[in-house]
Amino acid sequence: MKFKLLFTIVLFAIINSSNCIAQEKTLYKEIDSTKLFLETYYPAELEANKSYPAMIFFFGGGWTGGNRSHFINHAQYFSKRGIVCFLADYRTKSKNNTTPFESLKDAKSAMRFIRKNASNFKIDSAKIIASGGSAGGHLAAATALIEDFNETTDDISISSVPNALVLYNPVIDNGPGGYGYERIGATYKSFSPLHNIKKGAPPTILFLGTKDKHIPVETVQYYKTVMNKVESRCELKIYEGQGHGFFNYANFENYKKTITETDIFLQSLGYLKKEPVVAIK
Repeated sequence: MKFKLLFTIVLFAIINSSNCIAQEKTLYKEIDSTKLFLETYYPAELEANKSYPAMIFFFGGGWTGGNRSHFINHAQYFSKRGIVCFLADYRTKSKNNTTPFESLKDAKSAMRFIRKNASNFKIDSAKIIASGGSAGGHLAAATALIEDFNETTDDISISSVPNALVLYNPVIDNGPGGYGYERIGATYKSFSPLHNIKKGAPPTILFLGTKDKHIPVETVQYYKTVMNKVESRCELKIYEGQGHGFFNYANFENYKKTITETDIFLQSLGYLKKEPVVAIK
């Protein structure tokens, strides 16, 4: 296994009516013939000698499928708001014949790569937000809460723990009766975010629909209860009558609402200001 710091292998601009967003594709991890990339979206006007908050998105797909384009609309919006956004590759069963454990190793490698290279990306290493949906939400939460499943070549002196979490219908319970238990088995005790909440857990906002077929409302309510017990902030946003994936761009009204609530949450942490106002479209 080897790592390469290949910055700016692809650099181009996406032009729309109001902004020019610099996009950059960077190799963060190489395993045999598998190459994993970060796709980066920058604010339109980067100020000299200023560092920006960062937000990394992990796609959903049950650790089986999916691709990094899942959160492209989120990345474009929040980059316009002043956050350097990353869409992350990670290994999946369909592409790489891997298990959820390799997916988590990759997520933690991505977090470490971003923090290690904070100055290259013009980001504040103390303001890194991890986000994701479904299994990607698991990976985001697990980078914060799970101590095991580190790649042997990772520099574990560099923290993989984000400073805040934004979780969209996340898989947070991998125990008996939880999602993925048939693949995780007894290892859930060191893999499941719900079973590893501890003091110092990052402030979190969590979104779920009441008709989610994978994650019961009671599970996220209990997650919030445990977070409160360890004195970590956890905001829970329940969407009545909505199913799994309700937050995706295809469900535009819910996408708009969840984006707005995420924005307000990040403002409350001091990661964003009210300006510039960006149309959600």
